Amino acid sequence: MAAKRRSTLLSLLFICSSCISLLLFSALRTSISITDRWGEGVPCNYSDGAWVPDPAVGIPRYDGSSCKEIFKGWNCISAGKSNGRDLLRWRWKPASCDLPPFDPRRFLNRFRNTNIGFVGDSLNRNMFVSLVCTLKRVSKEVKKWRPVKADRGFTFLEYNLTVAYHRTNLLVRYGRWSASASGGPLESLGYRQGYRVDVDIPDGTWVDAPGFHDILIFNTGHWWWAPSKFDPVESPMLFFEHGMPLLPPLPPEHGLDKALRHMISYAEKKTGTSAIKFFRTQSPRHFEGGDWDQGGSCRRMQPLLPEQVEELFSLEKNGTNVEARLVNKHLFKALKHSSFHILDITYMSEYRADAHPSVAGGKKHEDCMHWCLPGITDSWNDLLVAHLNSM
Repeated sequence: MAAKRRSTLLSLLFICSSCISLLLFSALRTSISITDRWGEGVPCNYSDGAWVPDPAVGIPRYDGSSCKEIFKGWNCISAGKSNGRDLLRWRWKPASCDLPPFDPRRFLNRFRNTNIGFVGDSLNRNMFVSLVCTLKRVSKEVKKWRPVKADRGFTFLEYNLTVAYHRTNLLVRYGRWSASASGGPLESLGYRQGYRVDVDIPDGTWVDAPGFHDILIFNTGHWWWAPSKFDPVESPMLFFEHGMPLLPPLPPEHGLDKALRHMISYAEKKTGTSAIKFFRTQSPRHFEGGDWDQGGSCRRMQPLLPEQVEELFSLEKNGTNVEARLVNKHLFKALKHSSFHILDITYMSEYRADAHPSVAGGKKHEDCMHWCLPGITDSWNDLLVAHLNSM
């Protein structure tokens, strides 16, 4: 009995020390705000804070039986992930205010007759599903459809509120490229195959989305640093602008800069004057011991400590998961003079190495990129709603 009490006491001390360290570290951090986009005169910076234990938030907002939209590989509780419920018992506490769970009924009432579009890769689908499932908990009369070429969408009929997801990996159009028998500028440089990426042409899956949606949440990044998808030798990204190849060929990060500039401009021209546009920052991966195809894993059972975060994400250390901060540098630069609001979820998410599906559900490779549902993307939506409410 005494040994059990001592073990419990040590666990509590570890949690308390973790929270104190997180709070101290976050107090030193300067973050870009999203209320006015660049941090001037903002009453609260929701992106700067710490995860604190809170048993009261351990009850899931939704589950796989009530919301079939949850992708099987993300349903960690149903898949038997050992900490599937424990990971919900942490609450994001901003340093200078609070971030309560948003009220789905109030949200539906406030955003009646509104169209909301998530545009991006599968991490934006992760966030989209979280929002849809939270709203379905209080509104059951739902029409499933695919507005303006969306991958999927739902209209909550009582409120005429539509939430849709437009899948696009790079935001811009791309497809396989092969050398022409008649030759050309790329062929003369020795290129035989790859991917043609048109940095100034939006992907057809979302080309009409800005004219339809009143609120848009964009993301991109994971596919730009994906040698397993775009091998620099076997299947490189070959960038085109105005229909012509960019020479000399650009590295992916420079192609990303051009794509962001064109797509931000396109979205601003095509949206209505009252539309609200967010660009979500990069969602961090948490592979340790190698990348996803090199035996990398994510078996953590609780949030990371500040020093562990820096070990995994520091640009100076050039670790496996460095892409998050690299992508953000490009995003911040591209968005500096735009009308977009930045939805900064990176810092709060870097700590949650415990919140990925990992091997739950018998995956061949550990999933240390997507997030368990319910899970951390619920807090991303709390953050989104908090900023919508402040506008």
